[in-house]
Amino acid sequence: MQEEDEPPRGSSPRTEKPEEATRPAPVWRADLGPRPLSALLPRLTRPAFKRRSPAAAHLMTDWPEIVGPALAAQSMPLRMTGGTLTLRCAGPMAMELQHMAPQLVARINTALGQRLVERLRFVQGAMPPPAPRAKRPPPAKLPAAVSEALEAVPDPELRAALARLGQGVYRRR
Repeated sequence: MQEEDEPPRGSSPRTEKPEEATRPAPVWRADLGPRPLSALLPRLTRPAFKRRSPAAAHLMTDWPEIVGPALAAQSMPLRMTGGTLTLRCAGPMAMELQHMAPQLVARINTALGQRLVERLRFVQGAMPPPAPRAKRPPPAKLPAAVSEALEAVPDPELRAALARLGQGVYRRR
């Protein structure tokens, strides 16, 4: 038997802490199975959002809708620092955009919903080539009922126009 002076087996007097000084044990997650993606996203996206603000991301994705397709083909936003928006554009286009700067700033701030852009800075550089357009799918085969109805049309020009219309309608389905 143990004497009363000896600590219980497996413990030493140095490692035991008084009751009031002990902290609650950390709660560990028992299941290591799948976790919801929403629990992981903040840690993963924090570095990206530190580099780019939501307003800059909105500008990058919606640039053609904000400035129009003609200007979007000639310019692209690079970064937004403070109140300065840096745009890349071809050399000759920089001068034209400089003259349009007040209108562009107003249009951009209207799209963002608040006055975030105060001035524009232009960097001359080559623009990336536009994305290739998707090829048009081949004409759809018209159903037999539509083909029979077209044969009843006496005018050949009208029949051809109706056939093209039908192919366009059935191509989208």
